[in-house]
Amino acid sequence: MTDGPKYGFDTLQIHAGARPDPATGARQTPIYQTTAYVFRDAEHAAALFNLQEVGYIYSRLTNPTVAVLQERIATLEGGVGGVCCSSGHAAQIMALFPLMSPGKNVVVSTRLYGGTVTQFSHTIKRFGWEATFVDFDDLDAVKAAIDDNTRAVFCESIANPGGYITDLDAIAKIADAAEIPMIVDNTTATPYLCRPIEHGATLVVHSTTKYLTGNGTVTGGCVVDSGTFDWSANDKFPSLSQPEQAYHGLKFHETFGPLAFTFHGIAIGLRDLGMTMNPQAAHYTLMGTETLSLRMERHVENAVKIANWLEKDDRVDYVTYAGLKSSPYYDRVAKICPRGAGGLFTFAVKGGYDACIKLVNALEIFSHVANLGDARSLIIHSASTTHRQLTADQQRAAGAAPEVVRVSIGTEDVDDLIADLDQALSKASS
Repeated sequence: MTDGPKYGFDTLQIHAGARPDPATGARQTPIYQTTAYVFRDAEHAAALFNLQEVGYIYSRLTNPTVAVLQERIATLEGGVGGVCCSSGHAAQIMALFPLMSPGKNVVVSTRLYGGTVTQFSHTIKRFGWEATFVDFDDLDAVKAAIDDNTRAVFCESIANPGGYITDLDAIAKIADAAEIPMIVDNTTATPYLCRPIEHGATLVVHSTTKYLTGNGTVTGGCVVDSGTFDWSANDKFPSLSQPEQAYHGLKFHETFGPLAFTFHGIAIGLRDLGMTMNPQAAHYTLMGTETLSLRMERHVENAVKIANWLEKDDRVDYVTYAGLKSSPYYDRVAKICPRGAGGLFTFAVKGGYDACIKLVNALEIFSHVANLGDARSLIIHSASTTHRQLTADQQRAAGAAPEVVRVSIGTEDVDDLIADLDQALSKASS
């Protein structure tokens, strides 16, 4: 659908990448539950393995159900291609894998999901990579953190858990000046609220587990390539610009142009890392994307009402929702997320850690789970769970202080959600 008329978001979220099944006429994308695919002949097989022809070989690499999801997400984000994988964490490694090598570093925001902070603080060191954490509101600090070994900058469009909004345009200018890509995790915003590529992002990553699926059933991730970065402009990215010995000296950027990163992600990333999305997970996520705009509108509508109610409540110290006029990020909403500030934010409960625990235990509609982006409203005490591995300073920098709870506002009746919070806050403050 990308070669014809310019369709609207609501049309693309249903139709992009999908066509009636040629064998049966099935209108919904089938679940191609198969590991391998029959080649037409020996020459066809050789062409596929040599990357001379596009097609299906083995489902660790490509699968027709997953391929539809990849095209849909890439279309919604305004990218040229996408690579789906097994989780959001897998997507982050997949994004960095072609860019990094031992001794290289990535400059990242301090305002990130706790698991990402841990992945970047500890796990990537096993590859010989390093991460430098910087407050991305301090643009001079971001510039100063970039050195000759920096290969990317990484941030979240709407940061988890606090709902802070990153000035993507400003960070993109810094990345462009340094001739390195900007990678943006757009999980919390989704392409309905924010399109990072329009603000200068080179790559966009998603945990499709969250809002894109929207029903808490399957895990998944995706990396979307903008197709705009010149990987051959210098010698910083040899995986994409220099000969690849596994493919007889093929140069990905020279051969595939704007799709270089996408082809590398499949032909090298999925081939060797094996972080494959299964076709049933892709099917669930495809069904979720069909209602993405409807759900996000309701998430935002409910979040605005609840955040305003909480801000006026004497039992609450502060609320971090960027959609509040009191938020220091309020002015960025219209610029970065013109359709709203999302459905994720935190609030601080008077009484500190113990009051937070009482609140979580007293809620009836809100589910206490380590997830976000569900149609159901969710809550978690980040300091004791998702951000537990971080130091106290890291927790506060990430917006996950001990007196704070994170809420992911669902699509239920907003009056019921407010009533649930009201009764739980009463018990927490007693």
